Amino acid sequence: MILLPYRRIVVNNSNNLVMGSRYFLHKPSITLPSIHKSTIPVLFQTQRLIFTTFASKPISPNGGTSSFSYRPQKFPPPVSGVMLEDPAEEIAESEHVMALKQKLSQIGIDIGSCGPGQYSGLLCPMCKGGDSNEKSLSLFITQDGHAATWTCFRAKCGWRGGTRAFADVRTAYAEMKKIGKVNKKYRQITDESLGLEPLCDVLLKYFSERIISRETLRRNAVMQRRYGDQIVIAFTYRRDGALVSCKYRDMTKKFWQETDTLKIFYGLDDIKGASDIIIVEGEMDKLAMEEAGFRNCVSVPDGAPPSISDKDLPPVDKASRIILATDGDPPGQALAEELARRLGRERCWRVTWPKKSTVDRFKDANEVLMYLGPGALREVIEGAELYPIQGLFNFKDYFAEIDAYYHQTIGYEHGVSTGWRSLNQLYNVSRDSSYTVGVCGLPIGFDNDGKKVVPGELTIVTGVPNSGKSEWIDALLCNLNHSVRWKFALCSMENRVREHGRKLLEKHIKKPFFDVRQFFPLSRTCLFDAQKYGESVERMSAQEFEGGKKWLSDTFFLIRCEKDGLPNIDWVLSLAKAAVLRHGVNGLVIDPYNELDHQRPSSQTETEYVSQMLTKIKRFAQHHSCHVWFVAHPRQLHHWVGGPPNLYDISGSAHFINKCDNGIVIHRNRDPSAGPVDQVQVCVRKVRNKVSGTIGDAFLSYDRVTGEFMDIDEHPSKG
Repeated sequence: MILLPYRRIVVNNSNNLVMGSRYFLHKPSITLPSIHKSTIPVLFQTQRLIFTTFASKPISPNGGTSSFSYRPQKFPPPVSGVMLEDPAEEIAESEHVMALKQKLSQIGIDIGSCGPGQYSGLLCPMCKGGDSNEKSLSLFITQDGHAATWTCFRAKCGWRGGTRAFADVRTAYAEMKKIGKVNKKYRQITDESLGLEPLCDVLLKYFSERIISRETLRRNAVMQRRYGDQIVIAFTYRRDGALVSCKYRDMTKKFWQETDTLKIFYGLDDIKGASDIIIVEGEMDKLAMEEAGFRNCVSVPDGAPPSISDKDLPPVDKASRIILATDGDPPGQALAEELARRLGRERCWRVTWPKKSTVDRFKDANEVLMYLGPGALREVIEGAELYPIQGLFNFKDYFAEIDAYYHQTIGYEHGVSTGWRSLNQLYNVSRDSSYTVGVCGLPIGFDNDGKKVVPGELTIVTGVPNSGKSEWIDALLCNLNHSVRWKFALCSMENRVREHGRKLLEKHIKKPFFDVRQFFPLSRTCLFDAQKYGESVERMSAQEFEGGKKWLSDTFFLIRCEKDGLPNIDWVLSLAKAAVLRHGVNGLVIDPYNELDHQRPSSQTETEYVSQMLTKIKRFAQHHSCHVWFVAHPRQLHHWVGGPPNLYDISGSAHFINKCDNGIVIHRNRDPSAGPVDQVQVCVRKVRNKVSGTIGDAFLSYDRVTGEFMDIDEHPSKG
């Protein structure tokens, strides 16, 4: 035996105390000879206990009892009087342990007598051990006492974490990270050790009322157990025929399980080698499935837990079809989603429980068995549908929508009239012999085949500058609001808010916003401008103006970037989504394309960027059933001779015409010799859905006084 220098062993003869180096005391199997009490002087008084090396009863090598002896013990019971000689080292370790204990106590973990380097089972402060008050929290304190980790092994809890005594104990923290999982030892149980016995007549009657037969109970080894004067149901969990766990249920539907036993799926032996497997949420549902003729069924052990680990999943490697028949409530649906994610959605199917009433559905398999019988339960399982995979659909998923489309009961999905008869032949979709008068005195009806404005579509509007693109869209919005009360989000970056409000109010009230002659009565030039703007039409009254303001507030919602930076398309669509959800808007106007921020990665071409941007807009339109008008200017026309441009002239990319649902060119005559200068040509250059309309041109007359667009035969004659 070798002793470290300057670390003496000191024995107190009054109570058989040993003092010395902790390194010495950690040496394997050392036995000290018997020493007479009278030969050892008392060198130290008692100090606070740090650790002990004694067994409960001293044992000498010869088998007899001596005054003291040492033998290593894995979990030595505490005895007084063993201490380190260095008080400074003792105090340093105490500070870490005390700090760690204080931190753990603040989160509800009472370490009590838990020692460093040991695993301890405690009551979890989060789940309180469930109904059985199980000590399911495993706490580990590092050997140096500087850090601790913990995990709750209850399936419905799973709380875990770790902490350190001080911030600078990195070596202990590294040790804490390296702590491996505990190989938990499970209890070996049998029917006899648990006191299980066959079901009594009372419980047999209980199951009979739930349409569970005696034979099904016998085959699944459902038993009972006595707790004092109470008898509870015992669902035995078996693997390869051996009992590995047991779950109990009393008459008040209170559940608890045997502690320290392996958790497996109930009925695990019934799915060995099965190609079709049914997974339910409770033991009663598993028994109900057997009554309907399905033995290839298992139940999850803990109902619908918040999470499932891979080790909890049943062995389904050979299964090609997994039917998820979990409960119909939200936790059950969440369980089905998690099981499908872990087991693979491509081989999962799901059941839809039949209706119990006009509102509610049956909750689970046992309810269906009790009220509708085994035949109905069998039909439910045989009618299971493929589990939905995001992005992969079947036409039958849309039959309800297709039926409504055929029977014309889908509402605005058929579209809304533009408000112009000449354009309805191109921009209108349905038939109706009636029409109403629009806000500008325009016929808003469905009297001709043509195209309507359809929710969920993208319309690209272009035209040379000063052709009236924005004015025409504003007039269209006014018509749609008057006919079907649509609301709109406006991202019109070229318009000042007050100017845009004036234009919309003039179209709505059909009167000019100003009486310009009052401002410039003496100027011939200004008088000429006033006559062109206001002519002899009376200005809107203050009362009409106040009513118009309320209409503006109720109908339009502005998307504007008040900062110096330019908005990008993602910013616009995020606010448009908020407008849909908050205000119920039906249309979005983005005017124009070149006012947005179009920064893109250096590796992305403009064509690729435009394609991606238009895809985002179309997805927004379809997802929110919101029609989007996107104004885009044509590129510079070097050899323009005055005719309308086409959609391929839009600056940026041919994707503007390739990806839009509708393409419209607005063109105004600028040559008095070629026709009236107030005539506007609406060129429908693309219609993706042939049922929605067709390609062609429509001519409208623009009233500069009120900003109205009218059919040619509706415009009042001049002079």
